[in-house]
Amino acid sequence: MKNYKYITLRQNPDLMNTAAEWFSSKWGVPKEAYAECMQDYLSHKNEYGWYLCLDGDRIVSGMGVIENDFHNRKDLSPNVCAVYTEEEYRCQGIAGKLLDMVVDDMKSNGITPIYLVTDHIGFYEKYGWEFLCMVQGDGEDDMTRMYIHR
Repeated sequence: MKNYKYITLRQNPDLMNTAAEWFSSKWGVPKEAYAECMQDYLSHKNEYGWYLCLDGDRIVSGMGVIENDFHNRKDLSPNVCAVYTEEEYRCQGIAGKLLDMVVDDMKSNGITPIYLVTDHIGFYEKYGWEFLCMVQGDGEDDMTRMYIHR
């Protein structure tokens, strides 16, 4: 297995613009939206972190934590968001390791439980997440799955 580096954005704040561009390219959300959330984290306005896996200098996986991941259950907060791993890096446990980092980091800051929305079934359960309920995504016709990690 390769020697990947797992970091929070606070460990390498110089990656903020690169990370914002990377997430934007994966999810189609404006780079500025990511940069604003990341800046709030870097300036300690909140503890909702950003987590990256690097292969050398290349971002190969990442995720963040935000107040609400664009769904109608505003009471279920905060949410893990923008979970993505480059296709050629999948099935190596990278996303699972990042998910564990997020859970541990949030718990160490007194933030628990945390939530995430996904259409995936069977993946998050491997990392201690439990299906909670169905939620309505903003602007979505279909309901999507909400998970919780306590």
